[in-house]
This record gives sequence, structure tokens and C-alpha cells, in this order.
Amino acid sequence: MQRTAVNPWPWSLQYAYNQAEVIEEAKRMLVCAGQTATDAEGAPAHSGDMAAQLTLALENLDAVLAGGGMSLADVVRLTIYTTDVDALFPHYGILAERLASAGVTPPATLLGVTRLAFPDLLVEIDATAVQ
Repeated sequence: MQRTAVNPWPWSLQYAYNQAEVIEEAKRMLVCAGQTATDAEGAPAHSGDMAAQLTLALENLDAVLAGGGMSLADVVRLTIYTTDVDALFPHYGILAERLASAGVTPPATLLGVTRLAFPDLLVEIDATAVQ
């Protein structure tokens, strides 16, 4: 698979995402459900702790990607949902560092929502990965 960044404006790179990417020669696609800060039984974890929830959501996303034979390096699209955008921004570096470690800056959208599936959840990440 070959990825070519499309950035008519470079400002998004400081937030660890490209405006778009051209994906060529892809053979497999994995569409992930939104991942949150839930334990192995599906119970919400880290109530009120945005940083811990973001970290666990990323760990859960890593597990789903691995289950599909992929990793963060294969992610070509992210959507981040949060119940508090202002509370997420101070911890956004957690996500940016993980993406940088994987060597990717996939197109992404950050959305503020009224609530997630469980009232204690603060952040949810869904992804599309391609190989």
C-alpha cells in the first residue's frame, strides 16, 4: 500500500493528521467499531479521567487492529468523539505520540457529542485501516 498526503494547508500537521491521503495498491481494509475505555468485560473504566480513558481507548484500538492482523501504522482514517473537547485537548498529545510512533498522520475528525454509550465514557475512537 502506498499513502500520499494531501495538505493544501499544513496547519493540521501540528495536530497529527493530514487533510487527506491518497491510498494506492491496498488489498485489505479493516473497519473498526468505536473503541472506548472499557475493560475486557465491556465495563467502563477510569471514570472522570480523560487521559486514562484516551490511553485505554487507544490500547483497545490496538487490540482490535492486531486481531485483524494490522496496527496503528495501517490506520488511514480516525474519528474521535468526546463529551468534552476542551478537556480532551490537554491530553491530545497521547494520541499524537502514538500516531507518530506508528509513523502515520491519518485524516481525522474530532467531534464533541452530548454523550457516549455509557454515561461515564468521555472519549471514543473509531478507525479504518488498510493494507
